[in-house]
Amino acid sequence: MIDTQPPLAPSGGALDIVYRDQWLCAVNKPCGLMVHRSNRGTDKRFAMQLLRDQLGQRVFPIHRLDRATSGLLLFALDADSAAHLGEQMMARSVTKRYLAVVRGYLDDEGLIDHPLAPDGKGPEKDARTRYRCLARIELPFAVGRYATSRYSLAVAEPETGRMHQIRRHFKHLFHPIIGDTTYGEGRHNRLFRQHFGCHRLLLHAWQLAVDHPGDGRRLELTAPPGEEFERVIDRFGEVDGLPPLSGGGPGVSGR
Repeated sequence: MIDTQPPLAPSGGALDIVYRDQWLCAVNKPCGLMVHRSNRGTDKRFAMQLLRDQLGQRVFPIHRLDRATSGLLLFALDADSAAHLGEQMMARSVTKRYLAVVRGYLDDEGLIDHPLAPDGKGPEKDARTRYRCLARIELPFAVGRYATSRYSLAVAEPETGRMHQIRRHFKHLFHPIIGDTTYGEGRHNRLFRQHFGCHRLLLHAWQLAVDHPGDGRRLELTAPPGEEFERVIDRFGEVDGLPPLSGGGPGVSGR
C-alpha cells in the first residue's frame, strides 16, 4: 500500500502539487515557467529548482513541457524511480493528453503522422500525434476577409516526443494553436487577447498516466487548465467527454 502524502498548498512562488508520495511528485506547471535551465533563455526561475526547494530534496524531471505550455509535469524523487519512469517514456507506455484550442474546424479525429527535426534543425525523425475534436465554435468577429471566425477545442495525444511537437503538428494541419507566437497566427492571437483577455498559449497538459514505480498500478492524474484557459473553454458550452473544470481541483486515480 502506497503512503500518499497530502499535496502541499501553493504559497508565494510554490508550485501546485497534484500528487506526491515517496517515489514521485507531479505538479501543475503554470504557463511561462521553464522546467530547467537552458542556454536558450535568461530565465531566473525554473520548475525543477522551485520543487527541489519546496520539498527540500533532490528531484528528477521525467519529461519536459514548453515554457508556454501549462499542466502536468512529473518528477521522480529517487534515481531508481527516475530510471523506471524513464524506461516507460522510452517504451512509449506513458499516456499524455493535452487540451488545445486551434484555429478553424478540425475533423472529428485524426492522426498527424509528420516527421519533425528534434530541435527544429538537422535530420527529421518520426513524429505522430493523435487528436480528437471535442467542440467547435463560430464567433461573430471578423478576421481577414471573413465576417466570422471559427475555432475547435481538441484533445491531443502525442505518441512521440519531439520538440514543440503538438504545436508544429497543428500548424502542419493549418490549424495553429491560439496564443502560439512562434507557430500561430497573430490576427487570431490578437482576437483572443482583445475579446477574452487571453494572453497565453492555449495548450495544457491535462492528463497523464504511468505505471507507478512502487507497486506497478496504473496511476492516472488530471490537472485543471486554470482560470484564463477555462474562460475560453466556457465559450464552447457544454462539451461531451470533458468533465466540469471551473472550480475543479487536481484529480488522481489508480487501478
